[in-house]
Order: sequence, then C-alpha cells, then structure tokens
Amino acid sequence: MSALALGTSQLAPLGVGRVSAQPKLSAHPFTLGVASGYPTPTGVALWTRLAPAPLVPGGGMPPEVVAVEWEVASDERMGQIVQRGTASAEPSFAHAVHVEVDGLDAGRWYWYRFRAGGEVSAIGRTRTTPAANGGVDRLRVAVASCQQYEQGFFTAYRHMLADDLDMVIHVGDYIYESSWGRDHVRTHGAPEPHTLDDYRIRHALYKGDPDLQAAHAAYPWVLTWDDHEVQNDYANDRSEDLHAPEWFLQRRAAAYKAYYEHMPLRRQMVPFGPHMRIFTRVSFGRLAQIHLLDDRQYRSPQPCAAPGRGGANVVEDCAERLDPRLTMLGGAQESWLQAGLDRSPARWNVLAQQTLMAQLDRKPGPGQLFWTDGWDGYPAARRRLLDYLGRRKPANPIVVGGDVHSFWVTDLKADFDDPRSPVVGTEFVGTSITSQFRRRQEEVDALLADNPHIKLANGARRGYLRMEITPARLRADLRTVRGVARPRAEADTLASFVVEDGRPGAVRG
Repeated sequence: MSALALGTSQLAPLGVGRVSAQPKLSAHPFTLGVASGYPTPTGVALWTRLAPAPLVPGGGMPPEVVAVEWEVASDERMGQIVQRGTASAEPSFAHAVHVEVDGLDAGRWYWYRFRAGGEVSAIGRTRTTPAANGGVDRLRVAVASCQQYEQGFFTAYRHMLADDLDMVIHVGDYIYESSWGRDHVRTHGAPEPHTLDDYRIRHALYKGDPDLQAAHAAYPWVLTWDDHEVQNDYANDRSEDLHAPEWFLQRRAAAYKAYYEHMPLRRQMVPFGPHMRIFTRVSFGRLAQIHLLDDRQYRSPQPCAAPGRGGANVVEDCAERLDPRLTMLGGAQESWLQAGLDRSPARWNVLAQQTLMAQLDRKPGPGQLFWTDGWDGYPAARRRLLDYLGRRKPANPIVVGGDVHSFWVTDLKADFDDPRSPVVGTEFVGTSITSQFRRRQEEVDALLADNPHIKLANGARRGYLRMEITPARLRADLRTVRGVARPRAEADTLASFVVEDGRPGAVRG
C-alpha cells in the first residue's frame, strides 16, 4: 500500500519555513470539516484545512508549516488502520491539506481522519470505485448546484445523507461572490471578494455550514465550477464589468487558488496563476463514466452583450450568436471530450456541466428570444456536440446541469426547430440548493408549447437531483425541500423519470 501525501505546496518546496509537529493553536483547527473526492479503484483524494479562526485572514494559524497526520481505516470506529502518513499544511496554501491515497481495495467504503497540534478531526467516510473492468449493479449519485448562503440553509444536503449515495456531483456556484435576492436568512458579512484573502474567507464561511460539512464527510465528491466562484457571468478573461483583462486575470487567479484550497481535488488540478484544469473523468467500473466539463475558463465572450457590459443578454436578433467560431468549452476540451466518449467502455456516459443545454425559446408565440450566457448563446458549439452524439453514438449520453435554479428534463436534438430531428441524448438539470428562481411558474409553463422537446420545467422549489443508474436503466428523482428558511424542512420528490438503456429520452417513472 502507498499514498502520495501532499500539502498544497506544489508550487513551493516543502522545505520553505520550519515544520512544526506540535504548533501552538488558538483553538480546534478542523473547523471546516473533512472531505474526499475523485475516487479510483485503488484510491481517493482526502482534504482538510487547518483554520482555528476561519473568518479572519490567515485562518488563525501561525505562519509556519504544520505537520498533519492522516489515517485511513476499514471500519467506522477507526480500529483497523490500513494506511497512515503525514502531510504538510503550508501557510502559502492557507494550511490546506490534500492527500492522495493509493493502494486501497476496489469498490469498498473506508473511513479517515486527521490530527494536528494535539487535535483530531471528525471522521469522514469515502469509497473507492469498482475495478475498471468489473461488473457493477448500481451507481447512486446526487447532483447539486447554486448554493447562495444568504438565501437559505443548505437543508438539501441533510436529506442526501439518507439517500444511500455513492458520490455527489457538484456542477457549480459552490460559493457566491455577490449579495442579491430577497428575504435573506443569514449574511455574507463582507463585501464582494476580490483578493485571495477575500475568497478564502468566503469559502470558509460556506464550508462552516453543518449540513454541507456532513455531506462532504459522508460521500466522495467530484466538482466543476460555474461563474460565481469568481464573478457573475465571466467568460474566459472577460469580466461582466469589462475590467482590464490583466486585472481580471489576477482576480481569477485568487479565486481559483482559494477554490483549490477548499476542495478535495487531486494534485493535477493545482492552479498556476489564473489557469487551473478541472475537466476530468471519473469511472464507475463499466457501468458509468462521468465526464466533468468546464464551460467558463475557455469560452468565448457572450455574443451581443449590452452596451458597455460583458456577460449575459437576452436577444431576439443576434447574428453574432450564430458564429461557428464561438465556443463554450474551447477547442482542446471539445476534442478531449469527443476522444473520451469514443473510447469509453461504459454503459452510461454522464456529461456533468454547468447549465441548461437544450434550446429554450423564451418568447411565447412567433419569434424567438434567447439568453446568451447558456448554450443558447453558443448554438454552433452545441450543434457540434449534439451532431457528434448522433453520428458516433456513444452509449447512453446523459447531460446533467444546474445554474438556472430550476428543474428541466429535456430531449437533446441536433436541430431543436425540426420536429423530425432524432433524439440523441437526455438532459436533467437540477434546481438550486438555495438560490432563488426569479420567474413565476406560470411564465415558465407558457414557454412549453414553443419548446416541445422540454418534458418538465419547474422552479417552484429548491433541492437537488438524485440519479440511480443500473445496466438496464437510469432513474432520476427530482428532490425538493419544502423551504430553505428552515434548516430542518422536509423533502419531497417532485417527479421521477426513467431512461432505458439504448433508448434516449426520459419518460415519467
């Protein structure tokens, strides 16, 4: 058995500063919990951050490298330790720790914890994935997104604990840089972040939520980001406010580094300035392969922006929108995705990305109106992907997304304006954990007649998407909480849909 035990110092040598095995800590350092992610058949990434005072610059830690012990056990009481080691928590990376454990058995649960300064963390639970060529009967995942801290409690995560999941997929807006909306139940307590310390404190605020901590400790996670981890509606190096690109990229670098410091990511994702590769794949035996995509870092600026602004617009006549050179994923990521789908041995291929992929004509009756921050701003890029799915036919493509604070179940077609265009994939978009939906449901209902490929659209409640995948079918449950102003609100299933193996398109289950 072996493990690659690393602090977050991949950009600086471990020898910088004095390593303290018994630092003088002002309080319990594991205030932000523990987490795991990106499992393989033989290992998993483990995370924690030392922060006795998480909401102040430096997290209340001394400016020195701290030795952090870690243990992995085969039982929940931590009686049968199978691996242990020591990692370095460095001040240059906010005393965060990433440990890449290897040499574990495939397809089983493990438990883990950390020690530092005489203190012990909570015990987390994680699991490895089945062997690459192994038969698998079931994969159960939750898809989460859009958790604006001020607008509600993260109650949905409490309900995930009872769902018997194998993994959580987060598809963006893990934090919000902005304060907006109505009827706030708690506060960010700080202005919009711009510096590295600002973003660290914002992440620490969110990580302090007990339900979010519990979900991280219960299951391994895989994640991608959307815009609010940096700034609303940013596109590559263009900010919503049209700041100078060199200035905005420095802000993006601060946001990306803080994101890395607070997530259970692998070493390959360490940021280099404003650049950080997070698109990757996670396989679950031969049953499912999850392709995690990044549609922010490499995209073209949104077409037909409002005068003097960057970001989204709602447009009716916008020739620029049809430019075939526009991209959501960037050419390299598009090629990577198609090559991976070509080689995938999995029965189900899940494309985890940020937003609604299906076309949505937002104008009832004659004419068409489109929102440019989503795939409707990049129809040629969408057509390239959906044409590929129809031509190459990778097994059971399922697209999942978030961003729009509402549930959507759609048939994906190369040409949404042609009723005869065949269905090439199925899409499920989950509603938000807390973020408010700004339209009335009757307004959404009025759009369905002009969008016959949409089978459900509902933004009435907050919640998450739960999916169970077997060799024969995928079942998606649209889970909602009865309110986010109460931390213990009950949960219901709004609707369930089934996709049969080899038959794209969801039917009510």
